[in-house]
Amino acid sequence: MKSSKFDKSYIEMAFVWAGNSYCKRMQVGALIVKENMIISDGYNGTPSGFENICEDENYVTHPYVLHAEANAITKVAKSHNSSNGATLYVTDSPCIECAKLIIQAGIKRVVYSRKYRITDGLDLLIRAGILVEQLVI
Repeated sequence: MKSSKFDKSYIEMAFVWAGNSYCKRMQVGALIVKENMIISDGYNGTPSGFENICEDENYVTHPYVLHAEANAITKVAKSHNSSNGATLYVTDSPCIECAKLIIQAGIKRVVYSRKYRITDGLDLLIRAGILVEQLVI
């Protein structure tokens, strides 16, 4: 599929949003867009009410840190919007756990910039019939 004229802008915005993360090892940002409107956003970080420290002293990520996609999906779930049929823009390719959430949220297209070394999330999205595109900026 040919990228829309807004794809580059939305990916750039996801990178800007990633800058809100307190994580030191990797900052990831995500936007959910439907009908050319941003309906949700997220970045990786700790759950609400937790201290904003994502890694231990050895830079190992705490197991309770939420990924950007999970934050965006749960945020839209709390709103009056629906992500059914939407596009997810994310700085880094989704992991397997986020891929499952993306499928269940009804998101039909995922645009990412950086490919993560583990690709099982991408493989699952493709298997589910979700359009997956890499847009390197």
